[in-house]
Amino acid sequence: MKKIRVVLPGLLVSLLVAIFAQIVAKFLPNLGAATIAILLGIVLGNTILKQPILQAGTKFSESKLLEYSVMLLGATITVQTITHIGWHGVIFIVFQMAITVIGAIFIGRKLGFGEGVTLMMAGGNAVCGSSAIASISPVIEADEDDKGMVITLVNLLGTILMLTLPFVGILFYGHNFVLKGALIGGTLQSVGQVVASASMINQATVQFATLFKIMRIMMLVFVVFIFGRMHQKQLQAQVETDAIISGNASPKSKGKWLPWYVAGFLIFCGINSLVTLPYFVSYGAHSLSSWFEIIALAAIGLRLNVAAFLKAGKKFVLYGLGVGTIQVVAALILIGLLFHA
Repeated sequence: MKKIRVVLPGLLVSLLVAIFAQIVAKFLPNLGAATIAILLGIVLGNTILKQPILQAGTKFSESKLLEYSVMLLGATITVQTITHIGWHGVIFIVFQMAITVIGAIFIGRKLGFGEGVTLMMAGGNAVCGSSAIASISPVIEADEDDKGMVITLVNLLGTILMLTLPFVGILFYGHNFVLKGALIGGTLQSVGQVVASASMINQATVQFATLFKIMRIMMLVFVVFIFGRMHQKQLQAQVETDAIISGNASPKSKGKWLPWYVAGFLIFCGINSLVTLPYFVSYGAHSLSSWFEIIALAAIGLRLNVAAFLKAGKKFVLYGLGVGTIQVVAALILIGLLFHA
């Protein structure tokens, strides 16, 4: 009970911000509740909602609710997505994600960011925004402040691309709904951003964009596993270096398994692929996952230190623009090569 009382104030504030964001999103559908929640949280968290009593609850909302959101996301997708987008679509997604990951890591290192920031930025943009960052951060032992700043940057970048990609798609692909769906679904960070952006064109584009996006989400488990291995190799190399300097035998660093909620994501996806879940189950999982993510993003906004974010602002802006440019250019080139061959 004591723990609940400690967590409750910040959790309730995060929930209220999320509810208000959902209401505002009805009038600004192209912006989306997720983006509104994090922006509103940033404003309130750095002005009138800075009370220490809120810290425990916002921290709980930021970490735990994003974990539950990731797990429930698995019940909304199936491996049958592959058959809908075809092998050209699968190859496009794999190459698009690989280019995004390599590009984000390369640019991040050139700008002087550490492993935690570069891997979260890479995974967040390549896979599914906040959910991917939440899944990656524990296996690479990322700093919580870095996590909040990267999630904010990824969401802001996604908002810019969400509003611009429909025009890019129309310019390059005219009335071809599949190609416009590939561009939007293969590039944008979150599911909500994909739906909102594609809706600016038409419903057919929404359907194809969603399929391409789901394919990216299915790759989440592999990205988390690979990033976890990369982190462990770096740790082991550091341990061995320290051992050589100190003259002691080098202990083996312990590898980490996938976080429980990523394993849950995989299990739910497997079940949903093998049997047809009742509508209320899949719809309920989708709704809860969305709500948990929006509440968590509100909490991240409330906890974000604007002064610290602005201190690294110039580099973060360059990082975001660089990764976004790579994503869009790579998507245009790959679509041209794979779908126009």
